[in-house]
Amino acid sequence: MSPVTHSDRRAPAGSGISQPPQAAGIKLATATLASLLALLGSTPVLAQASTPAESAMVRLIRGLIDSGALARDVGEALLAQAQTEAIAAQQAQRQASTASAPQASTRAQAGDVRVPYVPQTVRDQIRDEIKGEVMAQARAEGWAAPNETPEWTKRIRVEGDLRVRNESRLFSGSNSNIQTDWAKLNDDGPYDVNPNTSLSLPPLMNTRKDRDNLFRIRARLGIFAELSERTLAGVRIATGSDDSPVSTTQTLGGGLGKKEIWLDQAWLSHRPVDWLTLVGGRFGNPFFSTDTLFSGDLNFDGIAAKFDKTLAANKDVELFGTVGVIPLEYSSDSFPSTSQDKGKSENKWLFGVQMGAAWKVNADNQLRGALAYYNFSNITGKVSDPCALYAGADHCSSDWSRPAFMQKGNTLMLLRDIALDPTDPANTPMPQYVGLASKFRLLDLNFRWDTKAVGNTSLRVDANYIRNLAYDEDGMWRRARGGIVNNFGGSGGTSQADFESGANAYMLQATYGTASPSNRGDWNVLAGYKYIEPDALPDGYNDSSFHLGGTNARGYYLGGSYAIDKNAWFTGRWISSKEIYGPPLSIDLLQLEFNARL
Repeated sequence: MSPVTHSDRRAPAGSGISQPPQAAGIKLATATLASLLALLGSTPVLAQASTPAESAMVRLIRGLIDSGALARDVGEALLAQAQTEAIAAQQAQRQASTASAPQASTRAQAGDVRVPYVPQTVRDQIRDEIKGEVMAQARAEGWAAPNETPEWTKRIRVEGDLRVRNESRLFSGSNSNIQTDWAKLNDDGPYDVNPNTSLSLPPLMNTRKDRDNLFRIRARLGIFAELSERTLAGVRIATGSDDSPVSTTQTLGGGLGKKEIWLDQAWLSHRPVDWLTLVGGRFGNPFFSTDTLFSGDLNFDGIAAKFDKTLAANKDVELFGTVGVIPLEYSSDSFPSTSQDKGKSENKWLFGVQMGAAWKVNADNQLRGALAYYNFSNITGKVSDPCALYAGADHCSSDWSRPAFMQKGNTLMLLRDIALDPTDPANTPMPQYVGLASKFRLLDLNFRWDTKAVGNTSLRVDANYIRNLAYDEDGMWRRARGGIVNNFGGSGGTSQADFESGANAYMLQATYGTASPSNRGDWNVLAGYKYIEPDALPDGYNDSSFHLGGTNARGYYLGGSYAIDKNAWFTGRWISSKEIYGPPLSIDLLQLEFNARL
């Protein structure tokens, strides 16, 4: 998967309730066979009313039954109806002939009916055409071949992909080696920040020692069902070393132990009208976006509504949009577990709305652009009420506000207001969690241009700009009450004067060749640049490869792919990045992959 991934998902339109296949088949076959009977009943001789049952139609039906083309119960029902209608038709013809031509030149015997002559070639042609129509309908509805695959299996499809990757992570020897791993601190914490009582360092990231030749895999398998013409359902499982939302990649090794499988998607979608699709559950990214903001492996929980409408005045212009309500985290019902007084429900949300348009300028040029607004509600950290941990308390009121998942880069703050032991204030343990200091309300602009370049080869240009409209440095410091713990300059100071952050991010990428190789010989090469300031966006949801995930990063990447077979291709990628602010952290990645798609 390239460093830029976009979402473009659709659900089918139309709906209705159909008759049971066998009943529908009988109805069609009866109508068509009756028509054929009326034609084939016309012979060049005087037919006797006493022998209609052995007509060509009756013999045809019996032949279909004997050959297995018609189920016996269906065939016998058709046979009985054909014989009955043939008798009725002959009686009607006899009466009409007697009334209209009593003085015919050829004397008719009692019970004879005179009918017009139909050549044998015409009768054969009519028979073959109607037989073909009946059999086509029978095969489509499954009633002519009882042992054929059941109809419901035709509404289910299986999709999946597999990737084998060799990855090397290369760190500069001049990187700072005192980079705190804040995500691990929260997971393993709380961590005592009082140097008088804490005898160990906080968890630290590896920043200098390379990690060569990591073999990693990603496998995803989904089952998708068309419940009706308007309703779909899907379930997908995937690998993953942990429950990280931004990666389904599994690192191999581990003593050759078995690997874990996770529920990656589970959703239902319905299209009430042709231009609107509703989806709920756990589903793929419904927004048109890049992995600067949302990782290509990221799935969304909640509900979303997507619309797409081609303009009546210009069929080359399509409007589209998405509205999403995404629950990010619910506080525990039993928090705090050791207190009779439980905390109120605290829910974290993502509310997103996007509007965009796609324009087919001509055969060689297509444009696509979108403007989105994302409000990450209630994800900011909060300083707790004073909590007397020295007196036996095991929690503070704002412990719930630490992020469920984060990578690195965002400005962080201490969450606990810990009361000092009046008998020994200097040696009061101060176990802390950290939370996000900034609020996040994002403006997201996306643009794509597909065109033809040298040699009529495809060229795609993607651009993305993100601005955190809620970024407020003074507000962050007030909210944290001075407890900011990262994103300081190289002077070593920790005051607001030493603080460095920002609210902007942008990306530019060009892909030359087939954007998504699928046929043998397809290829592409790409190049791109990213710049992500520390508080431009939440660091927990973007691409986990560039700078090993998160924000406060800038750098370039190069790559290419070549398909060696249908749905099988090799990819190589080089990513080089470094920090924007703060202590030096330069990271290079080399990824070599073999990909396959079901």
